[in-house]
Amino acid sequence: GYTDEDGTTGFNDTLAAKRVSTIYNLVKGKLKIRDDFKSRSFGEKFPQSKNKAENRKVDVFYILPKDLPRENEILGITEIPKPKPAIHYPPKLSIKNPDGKVVEFKLDTIFMKKVTEAKTGEKLKLENLNFVINTFAIVPESRGKLFELLMVLQQNPDLKVEIQGNLCCQPVDRLDLSTQRAKAIYHFLIANDIDKSRLSYKGFGSTQPIYPLPEKNEQERAANRRVEILIVSNQ
Repeated sequence: GYTDEDGTTGFNDTLAAKRVSTIYNLVKGKLKIRDDFKSRSFGEKFPQSKNKAENRKVDVFYILPKDLPRENEILGITEIPKPKPAIHYPPKLSIKNPDGKVVEFKLDTIFMKKVTEAKTGEKLKLENLNFVINTFAIVPESRGKLFELLMVLQQNPDLKVEIQGNLCCQPVDRLDLSTQRAKAIYHFLIANDIDKSRLSYKGFGSTQPIYPLPEKNEQERAANRRVEILIVSNQ
């Protein structure tokens, strides 16, 4: 709210506040108003125009409906993301097999923390995840890796991932093993109550090798033969 310079400063401050109040009461109930709405009364304390009528005014600042998604950006409000609460993963996990035997797995808590803190677009390799040759069956010794990923997803409900399978050695994935292996992990997670809207899977065959084919040694083959997770979303 503003006034001209006629009258005392105190009188003009009160008059400016009344003008703001009048306009506010006119628009209240007709427009959506922010919870942190503020009014300011400048009175005569602003650069005055020579035309006194131009100084007797109320300015209203508003945002068009199409710009509402950018409201905070337009207003210069920076949202500070809330830090995630610290999650402590156990170093070991005991699982009871269908035959009744209890198996203990040592968990890679460093890897689990990396996934927890990963940014959207990052890729992380599931180390030491091995399959029976030419199948999508995961060897028993590697089952702990599945539970690491499961536990991270359970503790981070906003985390969404894509499981990506990759092969070595063969230019053509005739058996579609890369997809089937990624799909096997996908089904394991769904079977353990991870919502499928948070998961997807894809097989790339040998189209995304770390080392060019044909590989020179077993080290290169092992590097190309991998399962990775792509972080689709992690809020």
